Amino acid sequence: MGVEGTTDENSNIPSNIDKRLQKQKEIDDWLPITSSRNAKWWYSAFHNVTAMVGAGVLSLPYAMANLGWGPGVVILVLSWVITLYTLWQMVEMHEMVPGKRFDRYHELGQQAFGEKLGLWIVVPQQLICEVGVDIVYMVTGGKSLQKVHNLVCKNNCKSIKTTYFIMIFASVHFVLSHLPNFNSISGVSLAAAVMSLSYSTIAWTASVHKGVQPEVEYGYKASSTSGTVFNFFTALGDVAFAYAGHNVVLEIQATIPSTPEKPSKGQMWKGVVVAYIVVALCYFPVALIGYYVFGNNVEDDILISLEKPTWLIVAANLFVVIHVIGSYQIYAMPVFDMIETVLVRKLHFRPTITLRFISRNIYVAFTMFVAITFPFFGGLLGFFGGFAFAPTTYFLPCIMWLAIYKPKKFSLSWCTNWICIILGLLLMILSPIGGLRNIILQAKTYKFYS
Repeated sequence: MGVEGTTDENSNIPSNIDKRLQKQKEIDDWLPITSSRNAKWWYSAFHNVTAMVGAGVLSLPYAMANLGWGPGVVILVLSWVITLYTLWQMVEMHEMVPGKRFDRYHELGQQAFGEKLGLWIVVPQQLICEVGVDIVYMVTGGKSLQKVHNLVCKNNCKSIKTTYFIMIFASVHFVLSHLPNFNSISGVSLAAAVMSLSYSTIAWTASVHKGVQPEVEYGYKASSTSGTVFNFFTALGDVAFAYAGHNVVLEIQATIPSTPEKPSKGQMWKGVVVAYIVVALCYFPVALIGYYVFGNNVEDDILISLEKPTWLIVAANLFVVIHVIGSYQIYAMPVFDMIETVLVRKLHFRPTITLRFISRNIYVAFTMFVAITFPFFGGLLGFFGGFAFAPTTYFLPCIMWLAIYKPKKFSLSWCTNWICIILGLLLMILSPIGGLRNIILQAKTYKFYS
C-alpha cells in the first residue's frame, strides 16, 4: 500500500508542474511586456526615438547657454557616444544566457547582482525614471496645449489655468492606457516619432530663418559665480534627461521574435542605430543653432524664443503634444507591467480586463495629480535627469557588464566601462543639486493649482 501511495504521489508531481507552467504561461501571455513577440525591427526604431527624443530637446539650447560652447559641445557628443555604447551593452545582454531572455531591466539586474539585491538596485531607479518622465510629460503636454490656446486666441479670450490643460492632456491617457501591450501602441509611437523629428526641424529651421539676434551674447547669464555653477549642474541634468531611453530598451527588445539561429539582438540593434541617427538629427542642430541664434537669452523652451511665425509655432507645439502622448505611453507600459505583475503574481488577483482598467486609471490619475500640483518643468528636468537617468542610462549597464562578463583588468572593455561609470557618477551627484535649487526658487513664487 505504502509503495502504491508513493507512486501515486510521484505521478502527481509532473501534472502539478504542468499546471504551474500552464498558469505561468497564461500570466505571461496577459502581461504587457511578454504578451506579444512579433515586432519588426523598425518598431524598435520608432519606439526608441519616441522614448529618447522627448520635449527635453527643446531645452537643449538653454542647456548650451548654461554650459558654454566648449563644455556644451563636448558633453552633448560624449553623452551621445556613451549612451549608444551602454545601449549596445543592454541589447547584447538581453539573451546572453542561452535559452533565456531578460525581458525586463530588473531581470537583468537580478542576473548581475542576485535575486533580491538586483530588484532593490534596479526597480526603484527604473520606477523613479518612468513615473518621473510621465509626470514631466503631463506638465509638458498641458503647457504646450496652453501655449497653443494663448497663441491662437490672443484677443478677448478668457485665461485658462495650466491645471485644466494638464487635465485635458490626461484625458487622452485615460483612453490610450488601455491598449494592452507595446505592439498595440506602435501606431501611437510611430506618430510620436514623426512628430519629434518635425518639431525639432521646425525649431532649428525657424531659428536659421530668424537669424542671429542683434546684441547676442554667449557668456554665462548668471551674475554670480554660484549661480553660474548651479546653472551648469542643472544643464547637465537637462542633457541626461535628453538621452533617457534606456529604461525601456529591454522591454522593447522583448517584443521582437528570437530563435537560436536569429537572435533578437540583430533586429534590435538595427532599430537602435536608425533611432540614434534620428536622435543626432534632432539634438545637434536644435542645440547648436538655437544657442548660436539667441545666445544666452534663449528661453528654457526654444519655441518661446521663436514667437513668430505664429502658425508655425502653434504647429510645433501641437507636434510636441502628440509626441508626448506617445512618449507617456512608452514609459507607462513597463510600469503597467510591474503593477500588473504584483497584482497577479504576488496578490493573486485574476488577470482580467477590470483589473487592468482600474489599475491603469489609478496610475494615470496619480501622474496627473502630481503634475498639477508641482508643474516646475525646467527644474524637474534637471532634478530627475541627474538623480534617476544618469544611473540607468550612463553607468548601471556598465556595472552589470563588469559583474556578468568580468573583463580582464585594464583591458579596453574594463577601462571603457570604468570611464563611463566615473562620468555617470559625477553626473548623478552634480546635476540634481542645480535642479533642486531651481525647484526651490520657482516654488517661492508658485501658487498651488494656479
